[in-house]
Amino acid sequence: MDPILTTRGLARTFRTKRGTVEAVRGIDMDVEPGEILGLLGPNGAGKSTTLKMLTTLLRPTRGAATVAGHDLIREPARVRLGIGYVGQASGVDPTETVRNELTRQGRFYRLTRAEAATRTAELAAELDFADLLDRTCSELSGGQKRRLDVAMALPHRPAIVFLDEPTTGLDPASRADLWDLIRRIRAEWGTTVFLTTHYLDEADALSDRLIIVDDGRVVAEGAPAELKAAHGGSPDATLQDTFIAITGRGPKRDDLAPVAL
Repeated sequence: MDPILTTRGLARTFRTKRGTVEAVRGIDMDVEPGEILGLLGPNGAGKSTTLKMLTTLLRPTRGAATVAGHDLIREPARVRLGIGYVGQASGVDPTETVRNELTRQGRFYRLTRAEAATRTAELAAELDFADLLDRTCSELSGGQKRRLDVAMALPHRPAIVFLDEPTTGLDPASRADLWDLIRRIRAEWGTTVFLTTHYLDEADALSDRLIIVDDGRVVAEGAPAELKAAHGGSPDATLQDTFIAITGRGPKRDDLAPVAL
């Protein structure tokens, strides 16, 4: 079976006040269908820029990629129809009901009104929030809003879902609920999940495989246990220690805000 996502030499250059920055210097990766892939990297490593390129939010400076069966450069609109994306910040409208938000999202993905209404009911039942459909989004808890964010990425049954730091700011119970939801998306629907996170325990618990980037390049990849054995000294090592051994530094937020060339 062909990979659901491939990149070859994917790169992005920015211009800042201090000069030119090669944020991503040439990323090669393959993601298999049905895999949960964790992308990790310390501050400024190129992780966020890579994700933005793969979701068509940022055009690569050079290189090639195929996402959900479509060329990233030549067919960005088709790529967008084949993926779901959940950003770091919640995208829900606090003045709308949950039902209206989900239905509208279905319409954005070219479902008819009837199809969008049906899919809204299906998602609410499958993701366990049917009792929330007629609440306004402002009434939802943080965990409920995040579940809705994930649901809003799924009306069109995407082949791959990108989750950018999905549990940031959640309490432990809500975080555990979202982990279960991510596992269900893969297990029950076969959806590929591409996950970025700064929580190494989250990456360890959820990911089938990890790709670690630093200085704009892939510096390590493999199953969590494989990376721990190879770089942490033991399969029982912590991913934190393994990550520091690979990169020489801990994960922090990427706060670079450059101007595109």
